[in-house]
Amino acid sequence: MTLQFLANYSSAVIHCTLCALRTFFRYLYQQKIVLKDFAYIVPRDGYRSCSKVPSAYPKEDVEKLLASIDRGNPKGKRDYAIILLASRLGLRAQDICDLSFQNLKWETNTIEFVQGKTEELIVLPLLEEVGIGIIDYLKYARPDVQTNTLFLRLIPPIEHLEAPTLHSIVTHHMRRAGIQIQDGKKHGPHALRHSLASALLEGNTPLPVISEVLGHTNTNSTFVYLKIDINQLRTCSLPAPPFDWNTGE
Repeated sequence: MTLQFLANYSSAVIHCTLCALRTFFRYLYQQKIVLKDFAYIVPRDGYRSCSKVPSAYPKEDVEKLLASIDRGNPKGKRDYAIILLASRLGLRAQDICDLSFQNLKWETNTIEFVQGKTEELIVLPLLEEVGIGIIDYLKYARPDVQTNTLFLRLIPPIEHLEAPTLHSIVTHHMRRAGIQIQDGKKHGPHALRHSLASALLEGNTPLPVISEVLGHTNTNSTFVYLKIDINQLRTCSLPAPPFDWNTGE
């Protein structure tokens, strides 16, 4: 099988395409449409073993982002609360979209919800800053409609937000804040999640604690964030051996 038609696509697209082809061939065989399972001919790309560095922004950029949001209007109040949840608590975009009033436990100052990715319950502290941002949105910005969903569109049709919309919201405010977005670097809610992990690492927070904050079911999932802790990585570096440039070799 030739992969030339995928040559100009990203590694993630190539990986997803190969997985889809493998699943398709397996389906044809299971349904007895073909007599042989051709899934084996689809090559493995090694995508999951690739060394990837999470996209993270320094604390200064995160604070600059939050400070740039105009909270004098309903959209600003809503977006500010959303970005607080992503940057202060590390919530994934879909989990923010799925939040309802039942998830806010004001009596215990916690946010409790079942994560969409892991289907595991997570309990996070409702930080004062986050709580105030949510209250400001609920009192002065949220449309008065009969639904338990927390974050809604502000113009008709009034309905819950989708995860891609949150990506557009974060990107819009990052650009307005003048934050430089390098080519290939992510700039949505997940980048704010990575930034939180980076800030916690800089504060010498133990890895199991970071894993619990991010809602990882396995601490191994948190190891990837070690790649962005440059200061700690420098302590592991070895001195370069001397090299004589004048040996003529």
